[in-house]
Amino acid sequence: MTLAIHRLLAGGSPSPEAIDAFLAEHSFPLAEGRTTMTFVYRGEADAVYLQHFIYGLPTAQPFTRVEGTDLWYHVLELPPGSRMQYKLKVVRGDEERLILDPLNDEQARDPYGANSVCHSPGAGRPAWTHPDPEARPGTLRPFTVDSDAFGEARAVQVYLPARFRASRRYPLLVVHDGSDYLRYSDLKTVLDNLIHRLEVAPLVVALSDARERLEEYPDNPRHARFVSEELVPRLEAELPLLGDPAARGLMGASFGGVASLACAWRYPRRFDRLLLQSGSFVFTDIGDHDRGPVFDPVVRFMNAFREAPGRPSDKVFVGCGTYERLIYENRSLVPLLQDAGMAVRFVETRDGHNWANWRDQLREALSWLFPGPLWMVYE
Repeated sequence: MTLAIHRLLAGGSPSPEAIDAFLAEHSFPLAEGRTTMTFVYRGEADAVYLQHFIYGLPTAQPFTRVEGTDLWYHVLELPPGSRMQYKLKVVRGDEERLILDPLNDEQARDPYGANSVCHSPGAGRPAWTHPDPEARPGTLRPFTVDSDAFGEARAVQVYLPARFRASRRYPLLVVHDGSDYLRYSDLKTVLDNLIHRLEVAPLVVALSDARERLEEYPDNPRHARFVSEELVPRLEAELPLLGDPAARGLMGASFGGVASLACAWRYPRRFDRLLLQSGSFVFTDIGDHDRGPVFDPVVRFMNAFREAPGRPSDKVFVGCGTYERLIYENRSLVPLLQDAGMAVRFVETRDGHNWANWRDQLREALSWLFPGPLWMVYE
């Protein structure tokens, strides 16, 4: 029991007015000390659970009801600098509902909806992920590529930095799941801000989306051909790009990370900058994997890559959340890349497999792979 809850219960079962005052006086989840987070729910229920997304802890953790009241609480020890996405599971009779935390306004969105967000002390959303009125905005333009690899036209959005000039030449970054990066990781805002701050070089970003990502992304030769032989040459023909592998990169998260690594492996040294976020790099040393059939092509690719990695790229940023199931695979990838002669920067964050985590890694990743004038001066 935390100090705040202890004080509330000091006089016995609290009155509704005392509970009202307690809720009005605090923000929730309530941080006490450096690691203690108290989650609170008020309402009639037979049971309440904290449904979180931290791998390694029981997924559904029960709340305790304050006797004689409709107030529930749960105490979780969360290391400093952690972020956790969660929902509350409220059980009443035969009905179970997963809801956002009514006492917490902070939320994060993904393709499946929204989750409540808990920050332990030392964590929080970086300022450079919010719109900066002083940062001149880049522009997004539609772009269509007639693909022989897929036998159809593919639509791509292209980000052009502020002050884009046809007389200059720019690096190119190809982003898998580009629309999701824009929608859930605020990629355009991040690019505008970091380029404005001179931390990232002005660059052109091709935001690509798959029709069937679970089929196209795990080492599909058609996808690698589309990116390397169709998309990039078309962009280089129509935009003032540097055309140098050292100024050309691939980026993706989860299955998009697999797609980025696989494409670079099939077309070595075509993309000398890789940004791999929480890549689904599942492999086997012996026996079968336990991730389901959708991971079968991933495992075949990763086993082949681990056997003969070659040197597909020059600089690779690998980021992953400590609270992800994929942390083992991402850690295991780093020495393999280093032994193959690639410069690798590996960053772990106390976070999970989510778009907010990937967003908050972008400053460190992009400024290392595509450093702007600020870093060129001081490094």
